[in-house]
Amino acid sequence: MAEVLVYVDHAEGAVRKPTLELLTLARRIGEPVAVALGAGAADTAAALAEHGAVRVLTHEAAEYADYLVVPKVDALQAAYEAVSPAAVLVPSSAEGKEIAARLALRIGSGVITDAVDLEAGDEGPVATQSVFAASFSTKTRVVKGTPVITVKPNSAAVEAVPAAGTVEALSVSFGALATGTKVTARTPRESTGRPELTEAAIVVSGGRGVNGAENFALIESLADSLGAAVGASRAAVDAGWYPHTNQVGQTGKSVSPQLYIASGISGAIQHRAGMQTSKTIVAINKDAEAPIFDLVDYGVVGDLFDVVPALTEEINTRKG
Repeated sequence: MAEVLVYVDHAEGAVRKPTLELLTLARRIGEPVAVALGAGAADTAAALAEHGAVRVLTHEAAEYADYLVVPKVDALQAAYEAVSPAAVLVPSSAEGKEIAARLALRIGSGVITDAVDLEAGDEGPVATQSVFAASFSTKTRVVKGTPVITVKPNSAAVEAVPAAGTVEALSVSFGALATGTKVTARTPRESTGRPELTEAAIVVSGGRGVNGAENFALIESLADSLGAAVGASRAAVDAGWYPHTNQVGQTGKSVSPQLYIASGISGAIQHRAGMQTSKTIVAINKDAEAPIFDLVDYGVVGDLFDVVPALTEEINTRKG
């Protein structure tokens, strides 16, 4: 069976959930070979093997932390040349998509971004994408070279399927461009204790109807009762009510959770583009004609200042 390269997204050896999802998808089209780079790369092996990686290629070097993107592209190209895979899978983060695009250009292959599903085809892997603000689904196949595919988080259920997970050192030679852009400083993100927005299974978002930064406490309380991440519409972010890092939409982050709760969000196309692939969508809005109700699974016509606290209280009561 052909091998499939999977780029590992990890933090000091802790493998992030989107990578485990990639391993699930990779097994549909071949045998997963994971590529782990940077500090703690070797520590990823146990988790990767538990989820189906037959081999784990590792390489640790200061360049991965000290410089942007290019060292990782150099390493992934080295892995590609060593393995000759049937496909290369990368998480659909901002960095992941840049890595995928650069790699595809180097190896003369086509690239597919933001896939939400993957299956084996007679002429190579076939990816499913949501396009035109998720109004349509397309089946896409790369027709030139080895497919390089980025996959959105929450596109597949994580499955534990133990494999050999043999650890092998990857030989990497950095090119002249690898040190072209240096990281000069880092500021740690303040931890809220909530899941990462793009990886969360549940997202609770607030929009213009929240009517002020101080009222986002209602959204946060509901999110915390569900163990969810907090999102915001562009209108709320532009008004300065919530950080830009939490914006969901075409110019913000794209999410695809199991459950998405939109509170006080009208449902403009810009916002829908970032959340329409959510598995179950619930909207709370006092305007019965709001466009958001056209795509929801469940809609509540009511004042969020009444509905959200009542919902939070009911959830906490049932949990207690």
